[in-house]
Amino acid sequence: MTEMHRPKAKYVIGPDGSPLTIADLPPASTKRWVIRRKAEVVAAVRGGLLSLEEACSRYTLTVDEFLSWQMSIEQHGLAGLRTTRIQQYRH
Repeated sequence: MTEMHRPKAKYVIGPDGSPLTIADLPPASTKRWVIRRKAEVVAAVRGGLLSLEEACSRYTLTVDEFLSWQMSIEQHGLAGLRTTRIQQYRH
């Protein structure tokens, strides 16, 4: 059976409300994950700029790590991505 592929988006709206393209994403060599960079990667995957698999491969992330970023944004907004605040958001 042939798998249906959704066409890739040319840009998505980033966490700050501005257009975000592949060229605007953090470099693949990123080691220091600040809130903005995490939010940009989540926005790129949500908007179809990157697939989950592409994002995890490009940034050497586990699926669980990416999903934790996504869940933190959904539950607590961008502030949920702060590593110094993670204990306050855990139950």
